[in-house]
Amino acid sequence: MNKDIEQALASLRDNAARYDKPQRYYNGEHDLAFATEKFVNTFGTLFREFALNLCPVICDAVRDKLRVTGFSTEYHGPSDPAGSTSNEARQIWRRNRMATRSGEIHKEALKCGDAYIFVWPNQRGEALLYPNRASSIAVSADSTDPDTFSWAAKAWTDTDKRIRLNIFYPDRIERYISRTKSETLPAPSDMRELSEDGSEAVIANPYGVVPVFHFANNADLGQPGRSELEAAIPVQDGLNKSVLDMLVAMEYSAFRQRWAAGIELDYDSEGNAIAPFASGVDHLWISGNQDARFGDFDAAQLEQFLKVKDSFRIDMASVTGTPLHYFLQNNAGLPSGEALKKSETRFIAKVRDRQENFGQVWADAMAFALRIEGRNPVSLITDWEDPSPISDREFLENILMKRQIGLPVEQALLEAGYGAADVKLMTADAEACA
Repeated sequence: MNKDIEQALASLRDNAARYDKPQRYYNGEHDLAFATEKFVNTFGTLFREFALNLCPVICDAVRDKLRVTGFSTEYHGPSDPAGSTSNEARQIWRRNRMATRSGEIHKEALKCGDAYIFVWPNQRGEALLYPNRASSIAVSADSTDPDTFSWAAKAWTDTDKRIRLNIFYPDRIERYISRTKSETLPAPSDMRELSEDGSEAVIANPYGVVPVFHFANNADLGQPGRSELEAAIPVQDGLNKSVLDMLVAMEYSAFRQRWAAGIELDYDSEGNAIAPFASGVDHLWISGNQDARFGDFDAAQLEQFLKVKDSFRIDMASVTGTPLHYFLQNNAGLPSGEALKKSETRFIAKVRDRQENFGQVWADAMAFALRIEGRNPVSLITDWEDPSPISDREFLENILMKRQIGLPVEQALLEAGYGAADVKLMTADAEACA
């Protein structure tokens, strides 16, 4: 039995436990450990799964800014006429519907800290890209090169409820299946080679590299990725507690508490006082005692709960680098474009860091896909949509500023988006009118 099976299964179990909490919090399944006994007694299971969930905003705000627009090479030479490599990469990207699937991979990496994609040829020799959930993949880095995997493993449940395990090596792919049906990962001794489906238990890998590519979010040296929710979860727990406390206060202050004094009380057989009046909108309190007095208590002030709730939103923005206006509506009016740009400085820097990190992985994956389809080894650059585009007014103002320092009129018109023929026509008309 392959000795790597035990390590692969152990790593998969550890990964499943590590990814469970950020996945639950993203989905709104929070640990309401701070719910008070009074809350439980008041609401029972009515709000058992209640949460004011801000976690999706943190991941989705970054994902929405991560849009791959294409791939380019550093230069176009005889081996790459007219950018044919970029065109072929774009065809592979579209054929695999990566415009949508890339967003899913980015979300998985931001949410869990890691995401993976497999690249392998189909029966026609076309490169296929297979996105995978982080919890189903385990990898082992090469001891001499941290950027290279010595092997990668994928586990999943087959249709017959047995566990499948594939281990990918630079020279082969080994396929295993559990002997018994199971809902969880089995023991290594329960795994055996898979050969009854008509294919070989070991498949040759002619490419010399593990065909798995790892998207690690905000990773430290030699460490797996870190979830964007890592710092947000404690703040989210505090926000949930503040909202639960406010619900209890609202319940107890929704009906004003009345009091009565100067009346005689009756007692039961055990000596306990019997309430003389029943509270309710359909009950009238009447006493024959001239000294009886009635009143009510002041309603609870809920503004402090709202302030605490909003302060947690500010803390959430602070610890995650997400602009505050993603969490908190500004009732005083929309801020100016310049103010928004300044408030997003840290956020845009984080987005560009993720573009640099994920972009190298996409470039390696697409270069491998081109190699599968017969292209010579090539170095690609991932092109991204600008996460902080300038407005048309700012764009034109920049061109006018260049004109003031000597930019020729023809070049200014070209940068403004006019074609060469239009530029010649406009400059000729201007010279004729001069």
